[in-house]
Amino acid sequence: MAVLTLLSRAYCHLCDEMREAARPVAQMYGATIVEVDVDAHPGLEEKYGERVPVLIYGAPEDGVEICDIHFDRGAAVRVLTTLV
Repeated sequence: MAVLTLLSRAYCHLCDEMREAARPVAQMYGATIVEVDVDAHPGLEEKYGERVPVLIYGAPEDGVEICDIHFDRGAAVRVLTTLV
């Protein structure tokens, strides 16, 4: 099963928006969205900082970055169509 990782923060309205926008696309391709709080992971916070939210196909360590800040439906569909 395909996994999309959403790097987010608590109280982040952009994170809320990306989560809601990504959910129907993930469902369409049978992907699961796993959310990771970057503030709980110093390495991720250092790497992504102010670019959060970030949507990644796979795990943050070795996945394919799809988009950041705002959901890019076209990019998500291209990645899911190609890699799923």
